[in-house]
Amino acid sequence: MNSRRELLKTLGLGGLGWSLGTHLNAQVAYPNKPIKYIVPVSAGGGSDMVGRTVCERWGKALGQTIVVDNQGGGGGVIACQNTARASADGYTLMQGYVATLGTSPATRKNLPYDPIKDFTPIGMIGGTPNVLVMNTQLPAQNFAEFLAYIKKNPGRVSYGSAGQGSLTHLTMELFKMQVQSFLVHIPYRGVAPAFTDLIAGQTQAMFPGLAAALPHIRSGRVRPLAITGSSRHPQLKDIPTMEELGFKGFDALQWYGVCGPAGMPSNVVKTLNESLNGVLKAPDLKEKLSIEAVEPMPMSSEQFGAYIKRDLERWTHLAKERHIELDS
Repeated sequence: MNSRRELLKTLGLGGLGWSLGTHLNAQVAYPNKPIKYIVPVSAGGGSDMVGRTVCERWGKALGQTIVVDNQGGGGGVIACQNTARASADGYTLMQGYVATLGTSPATRKNLPYDPIKDFTPIGMIGGTPNVLVMNTQLPAQNFAEFLAYIKKNPGRVSYGSAGQGSLTHLTMELFKMQVQSFLVHIPYRGVAPAFTDLIAGQTQAMFPGLAAALPHIRSGRVRPLAITGSSRHPQLKDIPTMEELGFKGFDALQWYGVCGPAGMPSNVVKTLNESLNGVLKAPDLKEKLSIEAVEPMPMSSEQFGAYIKRDLERWTHLAKERHIELDS
C-alpha cells in the first residue's frame, strides 16, 4: 500500500512538474507561430506601406512570419474592435495610429472601443509632420503674407481636409483658433480629392501629412508655408516649424505604432518592444520609411502608452474648444 501511495505521489508530482515545465517553455518560446498584424486601412497607401515594411524586418528579428491583415472600413473601427476582442497572447497585433487612437476617439461619440483601456501599447514606429500648404494663385509667397491675406479676407478663404475629425481638419482648427481668423472648412473623403480641389483653386489651403504633400510641393503645384513637429524636417529644410513662427501646440505628428489587446503578458510585450526597437534603429529601415516621410521613433511600451494618452488629451481638448462632435 505504501509503495502504491509513493508511486501515485511520484506520478502526481511528475505531472505537476511537466505542466510547469510546459508553461515555462511556452513563455520562453514566444513566438512559436505566425503573428497576425492588423492594419486598419485597405491595401496600398502610406499606412499599409509602413506596416509591411516594418513587419518584413520585424518578423525576421523574431524568427516568425508576421502576416499583414488589412481590415479597412468604419474609419478603423472594425480593426480596433477585432483587435480588442482577440486573445491577449501576442499573436494578434494592430498598427494603431493617430486616427484610430487619437483624433477619432476625441471627436466621435459612441465609439465601440476605448483607445486606452482596450489595448496594450507595444511601441511606437514613427511619425511624420503635417505641412501647411496653399494654392499658388494666392497673392502670398510665405507664411507672413498668407497670414496677412486671410486676416484681410475673413470668410473668403476655404481649406480642405481628409474628412471631419481627421488630423488635417483638427490641425487647421488649431491654427484658426490661434490666429483668430475664420476659414471655411470643406471636408473630403480622403486627402487625394482634397488636393485635387486645392490645386484647381476650389480651396486655398490645407494642412495635410507631409508624405501626401511632397509630390505636389516638388512639382510646384502647392506652396509649403510651415510644418508641424519640434524641428524642421530633412526633406523640407527651408520650411520653418509652427513653433519657430510663435505658435504653440503644433508639435503633433501623424504617428504610427503597435498595440495589442488589453492584458498582454509583460514578457511578451517586452520581447515585442525590444525586437521592434532593434528593427527601427537599422539605417536601411529609416531610408525605406523616408518614402512616406516617416522618422523612426523607438520608445518603451510605457513611453508609447503615455504618448497615446497625451495625444488623445490634446485632440479631445481641442474638439471641445471648437465644438467638434461627430456621430461614430
